[in-house]
Amino acid sequence: MSHGVKRARQSAEAIEARRLKEASKLQEYLGLQEKKKSKEWSQEAFDLTTQLLRSNPELYTVWNYRRDVMTNGLFLQRSPEEINNILASELQLTFTALKQHPKVYWIWNHRRWCLQNTPEGPGTSNSESDPSATTTDRYAWKRANWARELAVVEKMLDADARNFHAWNYRRYVVSSSPDPRSETSELAYTTRKIEANFSNFSAWHQRSKLLSALWEKGQMTDPAVKDRGDDVAVLKREISVIEELLEIEPGTKWCIECLVHYKRILMRHEPENADKLKEECLAGLETLHQVDPHRRRRYEELAKTITGSD
Repeated sequence: MSHGVKRARQSAEAIEARRLKEASKLQEYLGLQEKKKSKEWSQEAFDLTTQLLRSNPELYTVWNYRRDVMTNGLFLQRSPEEINNILASELQLTFTALKQHPKVYWIWNHRRWCLQNTPEGPGTSNSESDPSATTTDRYAWKRANWARELAVVEKMLDADARNFHAWNYRRYVVSSSPDPRSETSELAYTTRKIEANFSNFSAWHQRSKLLSALWEKGQMTDPAVKDRGDDVAVLKREISVIEELLEIEPGTKWCIECLVHYKRILMRHEPENADKLKEECLAGLETLHQVDPHRRRRYEELAKTITGSD
């Protein structure tokens, strides 16, 4: 009995069935290791990885072997279209796995590999000079897969807006796509996510990266705006909102890091407020020492940089 709840006793048949199942999986895994050791790149080896990964998608060595089987076996003597079809099946397999295991890194990593290995493939697109005509698009498969991938990661973030694996993967997809999205488009996406959940730290983290990139380009507000004064106003508004979030979730590491980062930027453009901003940055770093002691050296080095930046 545990916490007042009487445990149901398993029958001898149930216990034996579980034992046999576990023994079977162990034999499959040991059999796979033998195939891997002998560098077997057969369809049989590939199918065995499928069985094991459906049972346990955290077996990263099995994912590695699966990729080796494809590159050294299944892809050989295959046409680009057949390879693309195999990769499409892989993306479907991992999407099914992500529904049950959305935070297993190795699944996301395998999807990345599939995208990177999508072959150049034929397709059609409208001709710029003649919209009624079509031309061959050698990147048609890549464009289709990457566009579909952005939709997949949006579904995953709709299911769990704080899934940092999905946010990291989204950054990869957005930056590596044959048709990359602009920072301003991504900024609008983070706005929607934050409006849906003000305490979505992953969205705020993504937003801070985007704003920093836009700042460096002189596009904090809009690509057409070049007045740095407008950018400073946007930066101050972000600081104000994050300070409000910190009041709701005191001691949140990401909020403090972001405030230090933004205020350091602000120091360079408001020298009249530099002393006050410097004190606030140092106070924030001192708090980070306490909430994140493992990165103490990093915060100490950052404090040295700030105090030496008069």
